[in-house]
Amino acid sequence: MKCLLPAALPALLLVACASSSPTGQGAPAPASTAADAAALDAAIAGSWRATKNVARDQYRHPRETLAFFGLRPDQTVIEITPGGGWYAEILAPYLAEHGHYVAALAIPSNPQGEAASDQQALVAKFAADPAHFGRATIVEFDPKAPVFGAPASADAVLTFRNVHNWVMAGTQAVMFRGFFDVLKPGGVLGVTDHRAKAGAATDGQQGYVTEQQVIDYATAAGFVLDGRSDINANPADRKDYPKGVWTLPPTLELGDTDKAKYLAIGESDRMTLRFRKPRRE
Repeated sequence: MKCLLPAALPALLLVACASSSPTGQGAPAPASTAADAAALDAAIAGSWRATKNVARDQYRHPRETLAFFGLRPDQTVIEITPGGGWYAEILAPYLAEHGHYVAALAIPSNPQGEAASDQQALVAKFAADPAHFGRATIVEFDPKAPVFGAPASADAVLTFRNVHNWVMAGTQAVMFRGFFDVLKPGGVLGVTDHRAKAGAATDGQQGYVTEQQVIDYATAAGFVLDGRSDINANPADRKDYPKGVWTLPPTLELGDTDKAKYLAIGESDRMTLRFRKPRRE
């Protein structure tokens, strides 16, 4: 792991260089206080959020998802591969006063590639708005040997729509073990991803993975399944498109071809899983 502290972002802190109502199985994690809930609502309603990101709340259900994961504003929370920072716009301000938000980014293999562009965009986003992002941290990790922080330093690790990428790269086992190592005993791993039809594990090439294979990856790393929810389910998703999940919005890989049909389906059907690191291994 490498802590990233660009000259353009002096307010970033160093870390670990020396932490719809739910349905389906599992109750929500321990309830936060009314003040915690109000703080989350304020972060979700924040004027600093990009308009295009707010428009996706109807598919991503940030309030319900983060409540299901049991987040509190006094926690250290690591988000794995946050992309353009959709959840960072909520989490960093929510955690700024009493907690700590860490964005964990894979070291780019191609300086001109998508990962490098995402990293640069996230650094620029944080630098442009220190009032909301100035206490956030960015760390880089080697995806083949990931270290996300000091052992047992984080209260929660969250990852949104990334597991299929690790399956394609063959790095899912080391990633989940890295999550386990950085979490405190009793800490939470929250996962959402595009849900394949039940059955054999997929290779991730279409963007979908089965719920069971994600559970298998997590439990093999030492986690216990603590709850599952259909907060982010979409029964209209058929999961059989020419360009995989990227046929659907927001990517719309086919462009204008059948665009209205895919917009009517909406974003993908997604699993929402909560795992916990046992208090005693």
